Amino acid sequence: MIKKCCIYICWIFLPAVLLFSCNETSQKPKTVEIVRQPENLNKKTNENIVAGIAFASENNGKLNDSTSFNVLPAVKAWYNTRDSLRTWSNREEWLRMADSLYTFIGHSENYGLFPSDYHFSQLNLVYHKLKTDSLAMFDAAMWARADLLFTDAFMQIAKDIKLGRLDADSVTLRKDTVLTDSFYVSLLKNVHDKKELTPLLQELEPRHEGYVQLKAALKNFLDSMNRTNFTYLSYPFEIPSDSLAFIKNLQTRLFEGGFLAFNNRPADTAELTAAVKAYQAQNDLKVDGKAGPMVVKSLNNNDQEKFKTIAINLDRYKQLPDTMPVRYVWVNIPSYRLRLWDTDTLKLESKIIVGRSQTRTPLLTSTLTNFIVFPQWTVPFSIIFKEMLPKIREDVGYLDEQNLMVVDKNDSIIAPDSINWFRLNKKYFPYLLKQREGDDNSLGIIKFNFRNKYSVYLHDTNARWLFSKTNRALSHGCVRVQQWQKLSDYLVKNDSVRYKPDTLTAWMARKEKHTVNFSRKIPIFIRYFTCEAREGKVVFFDDVYAEDKIARQNWFSNKYNLLTL
Repeated sequence: MIKKCCIYICWIFLPAVLLFSCNETSQKPKTVEIVRQPENLNKKTNENIVAGIAFASENNGKLNDSTSFNVLPAVKAWYNTRDSLRTWSNREEWLRMADSLYTFIGHSENYGLFPSDYHFSQLNLVYHKLKTDSLAMFDAAMWARADLLFTDAFMQIAKDIKLGRLDADSVTLRKDTVLTDSFYVSLLKNVHDKKELTPLLQELEPRHEGYVQLKAALKNFLDSMNRTNFTYLSYPFEIPSDSLAFIKNLQTRLFEGGFLAFNNRPADTAELTAAVKAYQAQNDLKVDGKAGPMVVKSLNNNDQEKFKTIAINLDRYKQLPDTMPVRYVWVNIPSYRLRLWDTDTLKLESKIIVGRSQTRTPLLTSTLTNFIVFPQWTVPFSIIFKEMLPKIREDVGYLDEQNLMVVDKNDSIIAPDSINWFRLNKKYFPYLLKQREGDDNSLGIIKFNFRNKYSVYLHDTNARWLFSKTNRALSHGCVRVQQWQKLSDYLVKNDSVRYKPDTLTAWMARKEKHTVNFSRKIPIFIRYFTCEAREGKVVFFDDVYAEDKIARQNWFSNKYNLLTL
């Protein structure tokens, strides 16, 4: 009797307590409940919605054995605001906004999303069944499941469009990195009241021009996409057990591509080598039978993996602020490009050289404050100990060859021959190595400063021929800029009184060292984007620091596109 009373009280006080205050263990939601009287369908559907949420609340978000909620707290918050819980349908019919959401999820790849993340397979089944099956139309349990799944899918898709799926990191500039339940409830209420869905979801997208162009190019990519699912090869591997998994996956991938005739037994070394050679020959690679980095890169270069790359990069735009500055410098590491934007206009573009994978250029946000003409380079201790000290010990003449001088703590020049270099180490090194100003200085003619904890900067270089290389991850971490003169001219263009047009030219001609402070500071963003749009097509860059590989493993490893749209 007490149990019945508790349940009765909970039903009466919908939505305020929504049955969640009852202490009885919730029963598993019904799989079928056919309502014989159509006028009772809404009431019974509401009861099943309540039962489903109560059960999921006690079972780690699971609605049943095959389905879990993505954002259960927000789903509960939504239904707690409603007198009639049913949201996406009425009686035995879908509401128009359910049709809109179903279509949106089915085409969510256009936003760099995966329909499977939003219960699409389950919704696809019940959506059509509840439209066409006359008996199912009166199944309150099925209507309730559909309602809950649509609500959860809506909230998850809103989160993914606004914030993306990547974790916030040190360069994330969004302030709203966590969305509150009230955000989801307010958004869904807005959709419900206005009876429109797509425009309201699109309002959540980034406004960055790079995002807009990449998303537009994505549609063209999808139109011709090969949707074959190939096995992804993770390489390089760090532990021995990974090598066994790699060989197994390599065999599967070669079988999928038609380069091995079997996959029901392990291939021996000769068979695997022959298959790799056949693949290399067909794809214009060096034919040596070794599945090294170039072979793995080529095997992974399929449209499913390219889509994941696009999805990752669309999400990176979601880590930027809603509004970018009017003027800013944009450094993209994988493209080896610097761009200067002013009022949505590209004012300057330059090739750059960035850090090697062992000495990465850090991702950061800062502000350019000044530049130095004919700077002096103080060698970082990390470079001294890793690269220079062994060479100096071998031949002290190395210092002269590199135009380096040794100075003590008083900035007095010390004769290199007077130092016992074999006594020096990381714990004891009371000197600095400085490179004299001039054309052969590693910093070149100019150095651009901005505050950061990594001691990196933009600069010219005395090895300008390196800009002709395709792979320009070559530095110790600083960014070398090919168009340094155009950049310096732009930075001082508003300071014509202090720096007349020929001032910088005269200083450079006389090789004079000067520090130039410009009045309008300009923000700088150093970022990592491995694809972008050019003339309506997606252009891909090498994942030079394996950042995509990490994101793929963490968030996208088991995701695949729909076979058809």
